[in-house]
Amino acid sequence: MASNIQPKHSEDREQYSLVHRPSVAQSATFGARPVGAVVVGGCFQGLGIVRSLGRHGVPVCVIDDESSISRFSRYTAHAVRVADLRNERQTVDTVLDLGRQLDLKGWILYPTRDETVAAFSRHRSELMEWFRVPTSDWDAVQWAWDKRNTYRLAQELGIPCPRTWYPRDLSELEQIEADLPLVIKPAIKEHFIYATKAKAWRANSRAELAEGFLKASALLEPGETMIQELIPGDGRQQFSYCAFFKDGHAVGSMTVCRRRQHPPEFGRASTFVETVDLPLLETLSERFLQAIDYYGLVELEYKLDPRDSQFKLLDFNARTWGYHTLGARAGVDFPYLLFADQLGEEVEPLRAKVGIKWIRLLTDLPTGVVEILGGRLDWRTYLHSLRGFHVEAVFNREDLLPGLLELALIPYLYIKRGF
Repeated sequence: MASNIQPKHSEDREQYSLVHRPSVAQSATFGARPVGAVVVGGCFQGLGIVRSLGRHGVPVCVIDDESSISRFSRYTAHAVRVADLRNERQTVDTVLDLGRQLDLKGWILYPTRDETVAAFSRHRSELMEWFRVPTSDWDAVQWAWDKRNTYRLAQELGIPCPRTWYPRDLSELEQIEADLPLVIKPAIKEHFIYATKAKAWRANSRAELAEGFLKASALLEPGETMIQELIPGDGRQQFSYCAFFKDGHAVGSMTVCRRRQHPPEFGRASTFVETVDLPLLETLSERFLQAIDYYGLVELEYKLDPRDSQFKLLDFNARTWGYHTLGARAGVDFPYLLFADQLGEEVEPLRAKVGIKWIRLLTDLPTGVVEILGGRLDWRTYLHSLRGFHVEAVFNREDLLPGLLELALIPYLYIKRGF
C-alpha cells in the first residue's frame, strides 16, 4: 500500500512518499524486532545492495531523492522518496526521522553517494544513537572526500599517483610546467559533478586550460580546482581494488579491470568490468587503508601509465561502488559481509575468482557503439564480450521489475545525470 508521512522536525513540512511491502524472512533480530538495512540512494548500485541483503532474508528500507529503480525490487520492504539528500544536515535529520517513524532501531546504514558518506561520517555519533553505522569516522573518510588529502597521503606512503597542481588563480596556473594535454578536475567531486555531469575536463591547449580553469573555479572553492597530468588510455588501463576492510586487513577482496567505462576517457561509471589477479594493487591499497585504520567497504581506483608501467592512484571511494554485484558472482558478497560483521558474526576471509565479468547494458551498448565508430574497438571483439558476461547490473530473472522500469527512466536518467 502507499501512504504519506511527514518528518517530525521539518520547517516546511515536506511530504515523504512511502511505499510498504511485506518483509522477506528475517535473519536477525534487535530485541523482538528484525534487524534490517537502510540503503540511502536507490540507483542500480543501491539495487545491488537491496538484492544482496534480500536474498539473505534481510528487510531493506530504501531512501532516495530521485526516481530510482530500487523501490520496485521484490526485496524492498520500505521505499521512501524524500526532497533532498545533498544537504548534509537535512540528510542526517531525514534518516533519523524515518528511522524513528518506521521503527528501524538497530538497522544498518548503507550510503551509496560520497556526500552521504561524508554526512554519516561527520554525524556518526548522533546517528549511532539509533542505527548501526559502518561508515568510518571522519579521521578516515577525510582522506577519501578531498583528493588533495588522498594524493598527499599516497605520496607520503610511496604510492604512485599522477602529477597534480592546485593553482588558486591564473597567475599560478601559468607557472605550471607540464606537457599538454592536461586534466582539469575537482578536489571534492560533489562540488563539480552535479553541475557539469562530468568527472573531469581535458585541456589540449593553454587557452583551453585557462578557459576550463576559470569555469571550474566558478563552481569550486579557491584551491579546489586541480590540474593533473593526463595518463594515456581508456578503461582498459584502469584497475580497481575493492574490499571489505577491517582491523588492518581485507576480509573480502576483489581486483578488477574496467574494460569499458562511460565516458571512455574520464569514466563516471564502469560499463564492463572483469576480475583480475594483481597482487601489487592489493599491496598498495592495503598500505593506504592500514595507514588510516579504515573500516568498511572501499574501492581504490588506479590507472596503468604506459609511459613508466606504474599503477597510479586516481580515486578512493569509501562506500560501495557501481559494479559491486560482480563480487557475489565471484564469491565475495560485499554488502552481506558488512551486514554479518555488524551483527557480530564471524566472517572468513574471501578473495574473488578471476575472470568473472560484469556489464551494465544500458550504458555499455552506447559506449560500445561510440568506441566502434571511433575506431578504438573492433565490432567483433565487442559482440564477443556481450556473449561472455556473467552479471548484468540491473536485469535479473528473479527480480524483473527494476530492469523493465529502468528502460522507462532512460530520459529521466539522461537529464538528471547525463547517462
